[in-house]
Amino acid sequence: MKYNQMAHTDLEVSNIVMGLMRINHLSLTEIEKLIRTAQEEGINFFDHADIYGGGECEALFSEAISMNPTVRENMVIQSKCGIRKGATGYFDFSKEHILTSVDGILKRLQTDYLDILLLHRPDPLMEPSEVAEAFNKLKESGKVRHFGVSNHNPMQIELLQRDIDQKLVVNQVQLSVAHTPLIDSGISLNMNTDNSINRDSSTLEYCRLNDITLQAWSPFQSGFFDGPFVGNTDTFPELNTVLERLADKYGVTSTTIATAWITRHPANIQVVIGTTNRGRIKEACAGSDIPLTREEWYELYAAAGNMIP
Repeated sequence: MKYNQMAHTDLEVSNIVMGLMRINHLSLTEIEKLIRTAQEEGINFFDHADIYGGGECEALFSEAISMNPTVRENMVIQSKCGIRKGATGYFDFSKEHILTSVDGILKRLQTDYLDILLLHRPDPLMEPSEVAEAFNKLKESGKVRHFGVSNHNPMQIELLQRDIDQKLVVNQVQLSVAHTPLIDSGISLNMNTDNSINRDSSTLEYCRLNDITLQAWSPFQSGFFDGPFVGNTDTFPELNTVLERLADKYGVTSTTIATAWITRHPANIQVVIGTTNRGRIKEACAGSDIPLTREEWYELYAAAGNMIP
């Protein structure tokens, strides 16, 4: 397992992250085995959100591992808040909601603090001064050590950073070899193609320039929850052919190579895996530090249907 020093923190973090969005479908015994497998493979970073299972995932996690100070000190725990349920669902970055959410998260996780709190997707009605007040209170009380965002573009981050005292250290975004808007427009600059459309305001480059750690969610999905591309030979025949050939070369699986495509990037991107399959955890972790060549990386990118000018 490869570990990186997360900029602006004292955290040494695995570049594979265990996402816990789906564990409410498992028994406590199954959850304990899942977490133990992740730790045995070298994962020390665990990702939650208060919306996952309506908070149930956080509670089940802490119960399954019998959370206590000794267990806690061997984990980097991150959670997210800001998404609320309603008639259509909505976002809430108000001071009151952030503070109330964190208290609920800590209670369910049976811990006194979060290593990182993320604001979960942008809230167009956000008042940065309110977020600043909430962050200051959480930092001063010791309830949250570091802060970040999810799915934010550079100007949204700048707007927040103008008012808050704490450095935003994470931006969690969707990225896989079959979902590459973060990369496409940079490669296709000045071209009259769909790939050249800059849909995210150069978020990848901005985060690199500002030492903000990128975390890739849905690393094995295509589109917005359109299903996995690994093994989907109907929709991604060429990509799977290349994945399988490289898997054979490195003596691993296609899932491992799909992981390695992300970890090969020099931005030191963390890969958030949300599987509840212990075998797939091992396959993904094997991609933590596989040295794909530059040619192999581009071949996979092209095989996914992307144009290389």
